[in-house]
Amino acid sequence: MTISQGPREGELTIDQLAARTGMTVRNVRAYSTRGLIPPPRLVGRTGYYGAEHVARLTLVREMLDQGYTLTAAERMLASAPSSGSQALGLYQSLMSPWDSEPEVLEPETLAAQARVPHDPAVVDRLVEMGLAERLEDGRLRIPNVGLLRAGLEVIGLGIPVEDVLALVPGLRQQAGAVAESFVELFRSTLWADFMATGMPDKEWPRMQEKVEAIIPLAGQALVAAFQEAMRGAIERAMGEELGAAAAGHATGA
Repeated sequence: MTISQGPREGELTIDQLAARTGMTVRNVRAYSTRGLIPPPRLVGRTGYYGAEHVARLTLVREMLDQGYTLTAAERMLASAPSSGSQALGLYQSLMSPWDSEPEVLEPETLAAQARVPHDPAVVDRLVEMGLAERLEDGRLRIPNVGLLRAGLEVIGLGIPVEDVLALVPGLRQQAGAVAESFVELFRSTLWADFMATGMPDKEWPRMQEKVEAIIPLAGQALVAAFQEAMRGAIERAMGEELGAAAAGHATGA
């Protein structure tokens, strides 16, 4: 029997694996020690890694990039099917609708977009609130472009910067509560049922289909509820303002 003395098709050395997954060799070795990836195929003293290793390390890196802890990544991989690639596909389906490409801007450009004078104190506040990250060259990296652009548009209409920034913590808190409700609904029903059946490999594609279907429905429900709430809030506010204006005119008469 002939034993292969080199890499098989698609196999990678540890250096190639690290480069492919955007990690360092040291990290790959550390994650291997923690059991996040299975041992490589050894030929002499050289280890060769395949698609399963790439899938698992990609999942770990993407979860860490999203702010998850290494422990959370370990839990995901511990409950995933042996290949890990289906868990990665499900994770990407869950995360991709919410991912946005960060934007890098000059502080002066940011002020110009808001149609206000450049103020270093405001930039400091944006960094402090996590709305911007200061790069070494002085430019700003904007993680959530949509949120910041909406704020810039409101500021451009003439509402003071501080008043707009004061809204952000409350918006984040309320949005977080809604997001937690949707995620918990998914965990306590579809995911719990899936886990109860032992998470069979053949059911992963169906679970991914359900995830991809439910995500836009959650967005639609949130928008519809917000529209209803805004309509009610506007009606109440305008009733109060018009009532006060009418009372003022009557008093002036």
